Amino acid sequence: MSEALLLSLIQKLEDKPNEDETDEDGTDEDGDETDEDVDETILVFLNEQIENIIKEIREIVDIVRDKKLEEGRTLNFLVCDLVGMADDALRIFRFGKSIGSCYKDDYESIHRWIGEIKKQMLKLGDDESNMRSSENVEDDVDVVGFEEDLEMLVLGSIVGGELWLKNVLIIGMAGIGKTTLAREIFNHPTVKEQFERRAWVSNSTYFTLKELLIKLIQQVAVEDPENLHTSSSLEDMDNRSLRGMLWRLLHETQYLIVLDDVPKQMNLKSFWDDLPHEWRGSRLLVTSHTKHMDLHVDKEDFHKMKALESKKSWQLFLKTINHGNKLTGDHKFPMDLEHMGKQMLRKCGGLPLAIKEVGKQLAEKKVSGESEWEELLVSVDFGSTLKLLEPFYQKLDPKLDPCFMCMSFFKENTTLRAEKLKQIWNAVGVVDYEKNCKPYLDGLVNESVIDVKEKSTEYAMNVVLHMLSIQKAEEKLGFEILRNNGNNRPCESPRYHRVIICSRDKFNYSTDQDKHLVSLFFHGGGFFDTSPCYWKSFEQRLRILDLEDFGLKFLPETIGKLMELRYLGLRNNYLQELPDSLGCLEKLEVLDIAQNFMVEVPDIIWKMSKLHHLYLFDVISRNPLKIEALQYLETLTYVSVDNWTYELSRLRMLARLHKLGIEEFDGNSDVSKLFVSLAVLEGLDHLILRGYRFRSMPCLDELAILQRLKTLKLDGLLARLPNNLPLNIESLTLVNSCLDEDPMPLLEKLPKLEYLKLLNAYTGQEMVILHHGFPRLKVLCLKELWNLRNIQCGKDAMYWLMKLEIYDCPYLDILPEAIERMNMLKELKMVTTKNIAAKIMNSDLISEIVLVNINP
Repeated sequence: MSEALLLSLIQKLEDKPNEDETDEDGTDEDGDETDEDVDETILVFLNEQIENIIKEIREIVDIVRDKKLEEGRTLNFLVCDLVGMADDALRIFRFGKSIGSCYKDDYESIHRWIGEIKKQMLKLGDDESNMRSSENVEDDVDVVGFEEDLEMLVLGSIVGGELWLKNVLIIGMAGIGKTTLAREIFNHPTVKEQFERRAWVSNSTYFTLKELLIKLIQQVAVEDPENLHTSSSLEDMDNRSLRGMLWRLLHETQYLIVLDDVPKQMNLKSFWDDLPHEWRGSRLLVTSHTKHMDLHVDKEDFHKMKALESKKSWQLFLKTINHGNKLTGDHKFPMDLEHMGKQMLRKCGGLPLAIKEVGKQLAEKKVSGESEWEELLVSVDFGSTLKLLEPFYQKLDPKLDPCFMCMSFFKENTTLRAEKLKQIWNAVGVVDYEKNCKPYLDGLVNESVIDVKEKSTEYAMNVVLHMLSIQKAEEKLGFEILRNNGNNRPCESPRYHRVIICSRDKFNYSTDQDKHLVSLFFHGGGFFDTSPCYWKSFEQRLRILDLEDFGLKFLPETIGKLMELRYLGLRNNYLQELPDSLGCLEKLEVLDIAQNFMVEVPDIIWKMSKLHHLYLFDVISRNPLKIEALQYLETLTYVSVDNWTYELSRLRMLARLHKLGIEEFDGNSDVSKLFVSLAVLEGLDHLILRGYRFRSMPCLDELAILQRLKTLKLDGLLARLPNNLPLNIESLTLVNSCLDEDPMPLLEKLPKLEYLKLLNAYTGQEMVILHHGFPRLKVLCLKELWNLRNIQCGKDAMYWLMKLEIYDCPYLDILPEAIERMNMLKELKMVTTKNIAAKIMNSDLISEIVLVNINP
């Protein structure tokens, strides 16, 4: 039955695009006008999509045959979904052909869902007993920490706002509380009173569109006895009929639908298109671990879940223990161990799933006395928590899996720089160097593996997820962690990646398996006494050596034996000089010696001809560094202005250089000569100029010749801003400029400026932004403006501003009234005095801002 239906579906797809479906009046069977002049490339694309779908369905037919699948509920549901997807594909084909459009996004959604159907077909017959359902929307007894999120979403997105059908999306990693928050919203008294019909559907192991439609119909039809159907009668209907029935049940009602734990492959756009869109304030609330690109969600209705802060974590921990442990007296958790308990909770990273799992473990133990509690807290096992996160890991895009496992190389709870992540992935071979790494970073963010920090180029990873990355790297990547406390597991298989964690105790190392190592990371206290033979053991394969933040004082000459090295990380150490042997590292692509105060660099840099990224800081060099010899160089921060070459013919060799930082820039520097030389660099779009100590930087009026610049940072004293800044600047940062004149009248005229940060940049008391000033600004950060008392904004100034940050401006006790008219402003962050914080929190000006965080 299913095989025959699939074969007829293939025939339908093969026939339809080739038929002449136009009538004599020049319309197709749907009444759309045809266009004989449609671009040939569009027709080719549309036909290719149909052919690809036919190919995928043929593969599914083969799966049905090979597995000899018996007719059953799940198989029938999956086939019904395929029929629906094929109908959607044909409809898009006809419409796209008639108006001359590709509809790439629609076809991508269809292909994703057909791919998911194929995966589920492969699972059929193996273990269909795993079907689960989590439609329990009763109150959770252990709900802590969602009060602010709940109020914001209920009043701002669910009950309040527009009258049209609106989508609300809650995303976050597994166990962070998405379902709990959605359940609280669903059961909120205001929500119950507001919506005539409510329905909740959660994902199951075998999740189909047909299953979703049936569950929704069964819930919303409860209020409409005439439309009640048995499950069997609904299962006999096709998807188109079910969609029509759901539409009729919801038509002319105000409804709330919650889709919990929605897989990223699901074609939500197709589902959304079939819902009634009347102006009745209906809502579709979706929870997922990933962004759904095919579902339009306004910025204010997109909610990213955050981990619980320490206070809320402790409350949830105690609540879980007290709920699970009915004992009293000595069996209760002793409050004298609160500090020790909170130390243990740090390993939970504010993840409710982990906190509850640990609390349940402790509640199940019949313990008495503080000594037994201490032993339990020290020996808490996170293995069960990691098992609960396994489904989250299995849902990750396979191409992101190696990047996820590489996160095990870094310290837990550390800030991850985008540049370093990409460079490590390249050096390991996870991502080809020539490929753009941004899709991988964006993928990890979109799938809630890492979070973007305050600086958009920095990321963080939850400590529990970091544990999971270590576990997976040990299983699949040949990864190990060695500690100098001797608590190391013996390993027979070759290790390719190693982290060494040191303290001040002597580390006993072995070179037995070093010949296989590709990467070596050092964490800890900086004491690692090694002989030359230790480094010699890595000669064959080692590509990555990272000693960042290790407290290193000396680098041996034998480091030059590591001829295969691609990445050498020496940032933030105590190095005073680099050995001459580093010049032998001819394959090195990244050298990071930033934040080593006054390190002496011999005449070796030019020998590392393959360098792509070079990070320096306060470097001492007796001879010129000959940077111009590095024709592959993309990043150079920072080079002394005295070490910069002005020979234009040699600078043209740096055709790939796009980010440059120049330091020790003062009034004695030849500005004209410098900017003429920078104009030769055709790829330069990111420039940082740092003044020399407390000296003033020279006049920068000639900056205007660098019209290719998109990112500019000026760090140092300025008598005044340059009269003409490059018009293409999108991001501008002024640090320690200490300007006497208000910089806003000049900066507000930059037509493409989107990000502006002023840190100790202005000493005046008032800022004035005129009408229509900053036409494209999205983020404004004001920090350490110690004298600022007032900001005046004209009509439609900063119209597109989305985020306003104000830190340490102790006299700024009122916000500009124009904030009320900034409809795009959704986030306000302030660090100020207690009195000012209270005054602004009680102000009506910020009532429409969704995210407000004001801390004294």
